[in-house]
Amino acid sequence: MSTLAQRRSARRAYQKAGATSRPGEGKRFKALAKAARLGGARNPEAVAAAIGRKKYGQRQMTRWAVAGKKRAKRRR
Repeated sequence: MSTLAQRRSARRAYQKAGATSRPGEGKRFKALAKAARLGGARNPEAVAAAIGRKKYGQRQMTRWAVAGKKRAKRRR
Protein backbone atom coordinates (compact mmCIF):
# COMPACT_ATOMS: atom_id res chain seq x y z
CA MET A 1 0.00 0.00 0.00
CA SER A 2 1.17 3.53 -0.63
CA THR A 3 1.56 6.36 1.79
CA LEU A 4 -0.94 9.14 2.17
CA ALA A 5 1.55 11.64 0.74
CA GLN A 6 1.93 9.56 -2.45
CA ARG A 7 -1.83 9.35 -2.91
CA ARG A 8 -2.22 13.09 -2.40
CA SER A 9 0.57 13.73 -4.89
CA ALA A 10 -1.10 11.46 -7.45
CA ARG A 11 -4.42 13.24 -6.92
CA ARG A 12 -2.77 16.64 -7.46
CA ALA A 13 -1.11 15.32 -10.63
CA TYR A 14 -4.50 14.15 -11.90
CA GLN A 15 -6.05 17.55 -11.20
CA LYS A 16 -3.16 19.31 -12.94
CA ALA A 17 -3.45 17.00 -15.97
CA GLY A 18 -7.16 17.73 -16.10
CA ALA A 19 -6.54 21.46 -16.08
CA THR A 20 -3.68 21.53 -18.59
CA SER A 21 -4.56 18.84 -21.13
CA ARG A 22 -7.53 18.18 -23.37
CA PRO A 23 -9.65 15.03 -23.16
CA GLY A 24 -8.35 12.37 -25.51
CA GLU A 25 -4.64 13.07 -25.15
CA GLY A 26 -4.14 10.28 -22.65
CA LYS A 27 -2.48 12.36 -19.92
CA ARG A 28 -5.62 12.51 -17.81
CA PHE A 29 -6.18 8.76 -18.20
CA LYS A 30 -2.62 7.94 -17.14
CA ALA A 31 -2.82 10.26 -14.14
CA LEU A 32 -6.14 8.76 -13.06
CA ALA A 33 -4.79 5.23 -13.46
CA LYS A 34 -1.76 6.13 -11.30
CA ALA A 35 -4.02 7.56 -8.61
CA ALA A 36 -6.15 4.40 -8.69
CA ARG A 37 -3.01 2.22 -8.44
CA LEU A 38 -1.83 4.11 -5.38
CA GLY A 39 -5.31 3.81 -3.94
CA GLY A 40 -5.02 0.03 -4.04
CA ALA A 41 -6.93 -0.88 -7.21
CA ARG A 42 -6.07 -4.29 -8.68
CA ASN A 43 -6.56 -3.08 -12.26
CA PRO A 44 -6.17 0.73 -12.27
CA GLU A 45 -6.56 1.09 -16.04
CA ALA A 46 -9.97 -0.62 -15.82
CA VAL A 47 -10.99 1.79 -13.07
CA ALA A 48 -9.95 4.77 -15.21
CA ALA A 49 -11.77 3.35 -18.25
CA ALA A 50 -14.97 2.77 -16.27
CA ILE A 51 -14.91 6.32 -14.94
CA GLY A 52 -14.27 7.66 -18.44
CA ARG A 53 -17.12 5.63 -19.92
CA LYS A 54 -19.50 6.94 -17.29
CA LYS A 55 -18.44 10.53 -17.90
CA TYR A 56 -17.98 10.56 -21.70
CA GLY A 57 -19.87 7.50 -22.94
CA GLN A 58 -18.83 4.34 -24.75
CA ARG A 59 -18.69 5.95 -28.20
CA GLN A 60 -16.30 8.75 -27.23
CA MET A 61 -14.04 6.48 -25.19
CA THR A 62 -13.80 4.11 -28.16
CA ARG A 63 -12.87 6.99 -30.47
CA TRP A 64 -10.12 8.06 -28.10
CA ALA A 65 -8.85 4.49 -27.79
CA VAL A 66 -8.61 4.15 -31.57
CA ALA A 67 -6.83 7.51 -31.85
CA GLY A 68 -4.40 6.53 -29.09
CA LYS A 69 -3.56 3.26 -30.82
CA LYS A 70 -2.88 5.13 -34.05
CA ARG A 71 -0.60 7.56 -32.19
CA ALA A 72 1.27 4.70 -30.55
CA LYS A 73 1.73 2.96 -33.89
CA ARG A 74 3.19 6.12 -35.49
CA ARG A 75 5.68 6.56 -32.64
CA ARG A 76 7.22 3.12 -33.14
